[in-house]
Amino acid sequence: MKKYFENLARALLNRGYNSLDSQEQKIISSIAEQRPLTENTNDAFSESLTFGEKVADSVARFGGSWLFIGLFFSFIFLWILLNTVFLVTDAIFDPYPFILLNLGLSTLAAFQAPIIMMSQNRQAAKDRIKQDATYEVNLKLELELIRLHKKLDELVLDTRAGCGES
Repeated sequence: MKKYFENLARALLNRGYNSLDSQEQKIISSIAEQRPLTENTNDAFSESLTFGEKVADSVARFGGSWLFIGLFFSFIFLWILLNTVFLVTDAIFDPYPFILLNLGLSTLAAFQAPIIMMSQNRQAAKDRIKQDATYEVNLKLELELIRLHKKLDELVLDTRAGCGES
């Protein structure tokens, strides 16, 4: 079987099987064994996530939604409204310039920014996996087309030779 892999690698990529990188070897093996190469990268990636990474992705998804923006705007508006109305009645708990509100906003930003960045880094890693999978499928398709063209060329030559054409 190794000899077949070697011959296939030389015929399709003009290099020995052992000189190919792991992706190319995977493709040659897939062609030789006539098995599909594609896989669902979303499922494979999702299964590898830890609980913390899933939570971070959920926080990032919610933190970047219109619902979050609307709720947050409503919260800030209500906070300012309550503190300005209570300002008149001397029952305020965060007087202007709303230092407690600023502290809360700063704390939220300090926690939310790294969580969103972690989620973006995971998305970049997922994109790299998808790109690798796309490259492998495209290369396999290209190599299979080369093999198909060679077989068709041989059939045409055999047919011409059998009919006495030159």
